Amino acid sequence: MTLDEITISRAIVAEHLNTLIEYMEMDVAVIGAGPSGLVCAALIAEKGLKVGLIEKKLSIGGGMWGGGMMFPRIVVQQEAKRLLDRFGIRSSEFAPGYYTARSVEAVTKLAAAASDAGVEFFNLTTVEDVMVKGDGTLSGLVINWQPVEATGLHVDPLTIGCTITVDATGHDAVIARQVSKKCGRPEIKGEGTMWADNAESAVVAHTKEVFPGLFVCGMAANAVFGGHRMGPVFGGMLLSGEAAAEKIISRF
Repeated sequence: MTLDEITISRAIVAEHLNTLIEYMEMDVAVIGAGPSGLVCAALIAEKGLKVGLIEKKLSIGGGMWGGGMMFPRIVVQQEAKRLLDRFGIRSSEFAPGYYTARSVEAVTKLAAAASDAGVEFFNLTTVEDVMVKGDGTLSGLVINWQPVEATGLHVDPLTIGCTITVDATGHDAVIARQVSKKCGRPEIKGEGTMWADNAESAVVAHTKEVFPGLFVCGMAANAVFGGHRMGPVFGGMLLSGEAAAEKIISRF
């Protein structure tokens, strides 16, 4: 065949614009495509719900890519190994209850699982505000291209509607902070010091609805509730994403 550059360009623009229009309203918007967000989105989409995953960076995976200090390995504890197995992520036992996995394999297989489940990805997209109307429920997100935010250009955003929003933005807890600033709650306590054992159990306990229509998971949950950080052990991230998905699925 003879390739036509205009057809190639038209295909990209038409396909993505049609997708963006379709996802102007969705069941669940997950903000942040790190490990907790990927797990949460994949498990919800498997139930047939319309899920969009919004990520401000070009790549997805959050902090998992770099493993620990650029060693591309992660650790997952015994309680979460079943989720490695569920997503086909190979692991080996380093010491009793401590399993190592390749960070790149973990990210790519979680992303593939989310994609196969029907999750639609919107990368290079930032959420600059939230929509809360008279009923006091978070019902929409104000989005723009991340390069617009990064360069400080004055370009008005667009708004998408969603029944449920999941803040999986990690340490920054971006969505929860936006809601807190505009609506006076939830209280953002801020992240505590390194304490892996405490943080891993707390992140699952902190995974919950913090404002009508807004759930937090992963490090965003610990940032909201004052939980500690845990470094490159990722079992809590996987379990938190699963916990958020279970709570949200029960709503539908």
